[in-house]
Amino acid sequence: MAIFGNDKFKCTRCEQKGEPLGYAPFPSEDGERVAKEICKDCWQAWQKKQMQLINHFGLDVSNTDSHQFLVDNMKIFFFNEGVELAQIDTSKEGNVSW
Repeated sequence: MAIFGNDKFKCTRCEQKGEPLGYAPFPSEDGERVAKEICKDCWQAWQKKQMQLINHFGLDVSNTDSHQFLVDNMKIFFFNEGVELAQIDTSKEGNVSW
């Protein structure tokens, strides 16, 4: 739970005092929760992780199943709610030939 006071709060994910994201990144209850409980630095970390997941799994972000996959992983990433964050195999990183 975020702790508010003097425009500073304690981020749910990193547990550091900082600045909340301050806006719902998407129009839903989950988006509102992110706005209130997650700091800007953790949101940026999620955006990087989300892009990795999209690229690694070749997700079509217009597909409802892909969207749900990302939401489920976001809940794990921010709130530890769920089974396990999807793992990205980096063992072949830098070895792909085009």
